[in-house]
Amino acid sequence: MVKLSHRMSRSATEPVLAVKDLSVILSREGRPSRVIDNISFDMFPCEIVALVGESGSGKTSIGLALQGLLPREYLPRVAGSIRLAGTELVGAGGRTWRSARRHLVRAIPQDPMGALNPTMTIRHQMRESNGGSERSIKDWLARTGLADPDRIADALPHRLSGGQRQRVLIAMAMMARPKLLIADEPTTALDVTIQAQILDLLRDLTREQQTAILFVTHDLSVAASLADRVLVLYAGRIVEMGRIQDVARNAAHPYSAGLLAARFDLDSDRRRPLPTLPGERAPLINVASACSYAPRCPIAQPDCMAIRPPLEAASAHGGAVACLHQEQTPLLSTQRADAKPWPAVAVQETAALRLSNVRKTYPTGTRSFWGRRQSQPVLRSVNLTIKPGECVALVGESGAGKSTLLRIAAGLEAPESGTVTRFDKLGPQVVFQDPVATLTPWLTIGEQIGERLRGVSLDSEYGRRRVGEAIKLVGLDPVLMDALPAEISVGQCQRAVLARAVIVPPSLLLCDEPISAMDVSLAATTLNLLSDLRRQLDMAMLFVTHDLAAARIIADRIAVLKDGELVEVADPDAIIAAPQSAYTRSLIAAMPSLPAGGGR
Repeated sequence: MVKLSHRMSRSATEPVLAVKDLSVILSREGRPSRVIDNISFDMFPCEIVALVGESGSGKTSIGLALQGLLPREYLPRVAGSIRLAGTELVGAGGRTWRSARRHLVRAIPQDPMGALNPTMTIRHQMRESNGGSERSIKDWLARTGLADPDRIADALPHRLSGGQRQRVLIAMAMMARPKLLIADEPTTALDVTIQAQILDLLRDLTREQQTAILFVTHDLSVAASLADRVLVLYAGRIVEMGRIQDVARNAAHPYSAGLLAARFDLDSDRRRPLPTLPGERAPLINVASACSYAPRCPIAQPDCMAIRPPLEAASAHGGAVACLHQEQTPLLSTQRADAKPWPAVAVQETAALRLSNVRKTYPTGTRSFWGRRQSQPVLRSVNLTIKPGECVALVGESGAGKSTLLRIAAGLEAPESGTVTRFDKLGPQVVFQDPVATLTPWLTIGEQIGERLRGVSLDSEYGRRRVGEAIKLVGLDPVLMDALPAEISVGQCQRAVLARAVIVPPSLLLCDEPISAMDVSLAATTLNLLSDLRRQLDMAMLFVTHDLAAARIIADRIAVLKDGELVEVADPDAIIAAPQSAYTRSLIAAMPSLPAGGGR
């Protein structure tokens, strides 16, 4: 068995965090599920360790276990050891855990708006969290790059942008000078420029404060731009670990290689479907005598179903891997050889949607000296036409006006001036960012897909057949027609949302950040599905995103929006190769990337 604590060249002699044989079992509706399966690792001062895996792999559960915040309603059973700054926490009492959370470990959650109290100012929340002085609060807000700390401190959370709220949470966490900082997907929903700033900030603070950071992410590109080491997690178990550059260049586990292959960037082949991980993620159950990845593994052998692979030295790099056939991993290709190019799209010269001189302002909540309500321009004379069969990607930072423009295109908001012309009596369909929140929790998938068949009983043969056809079109198993949203995966929920949108095929599909919170494999699968659907159904599409790589993959044209104005509209390859605006160049420069050779 390989020794699992990589100190590399750290000067510290004792780890800040030592996790040994940690297992966690949660019980849902009386059914026990092993969400963390016998993991061990160490972390040292100033070290940044990335915890990488698909959604549902157990990453967040590890972060909660390290804070003693596992959900009580699931009756958590924890075994093994967690030593934080020399203090054993497994089996510790409430007072010990509260002291640890106050002085030793802090967390930055994925959703900054949900983590902040909407009724309290930032100053009040920072004082309540850390008991700091006014000077300390102002100093920490300034150190995280917030330009006007006094204004930020007196603001309510909804008055701040997503990037500002994330910086506030970092300031609140680092103000306590913790030994360990757990960052749970802190940049997932941020645009690339804000993401790059947050990563730089975390890197600087960990060196300045001698803090260790456990960085939870599903994006190996982001991990490679920040972390020293990576732990690859699958079904609650570490399947590979090592220096991030080594794993990115020479992944030893088929799952790690699959994650690398599924990621897409500005150099990915946009002429054919993206590579994806095969099958569905395995359920979090105890696999005592088999490799949990075997049902999905392209190089699985009979012994993989009979032997649980131990974590051993990786032959491809200086880390460790849990694979019986790691020597075959280099044979896997990052591009699927059997993927045929996409068929050509027949783009017509008419229009499916035309926006002419669209303007929109929102009130700021403040008044001028004369008492007049002030407003902030959101869209400034936007002109955009989408042709039938064409996909236009709308790219820009948070707050640029992308979602507002989509809502106006959908008819959910009215423009202040200008005209919106839709050339379809049925009206467009909208796919929102969170597929789970989009579905009604107490209605079955079949009932929700069939909602658009007005006047048609879902109990009738015709209604069931139409729903079945829509489910088949998006690649869902027909047996899920009677399932509730909570009983299926996020990826299956996304397919159900798309089935509902296309059961009566629209001429225009509007997608608002549909992949921003997804892991790389699920994002690639969703992009492939959207590309396939628009070709089969001859739909036009407006695809709103902050991910320039995703825009390049799916779109025929990219429209770059900055501060409510279109600064550039062009073919994707032309925009990447020769951007005309400084803003577009900054978006390209901020894109995270793997070391040379990453993903083979």
